[in-house]
Amino acid sequence: MRALNFLLFFAVFMLSLNTIASAEDYKLGDLEIVDPWGHAPLKGTDVAEGFLKIVNHGATADRLVAVTVDFAKTAQIHEMKMNGTTMQMAELKDGLEIPAGATVELKPQSTHLMFMGLSRRPAANEKVPGELTFEKAGKLKVEFVIEPAGASMPMNMDNMNMNAN
Repeated sequence: MRALNFLLFFAVFMLSLNTIASAEDYKLGDLEIVDPWGHAPLKGTDVAEGFLKIVNHGATADRLVAVTVDFAKTAQIHEMKMNGTTMQMAELKDGLEIPAGATVELKPQSTHLMFMGLSRRPAANEKVPGELTFEKAGKLKVEFVIEPAGASMPMNMDNMNMNAN
């Protein structure tokens, strides 16, 4: 009986974690925004990173041209690529193309959002408001779920991967 109670408690606990820290999905026209999330800033830094997946269900390309969050003076869209043995990061000044019928994922150590000039330091498990601006689809308010610094994916995705194994 104790084992059954423990398993029930553990299942409820895992579901509550998934609910507390889960990011949401959003729609704007033909665009679907999946799991906006970010890293809590590292101690001693004035920057944080943001990530999400954009699915374009339409027949026309669009472009993510701007991002804002309430805790940073500036947000930029960055790409990372190798230059020989050196990883380089650069702002995509013209934004990020979202091709028709394609999925574009912003993720750690790849294309991502860079939040700079932090006015405050969001903590892990906090949800922070933001806004995405697309060239054609317009503006969309979202919430970024903040994960611990260094997380490789949102906690709800970690839980799904654990459950899939």
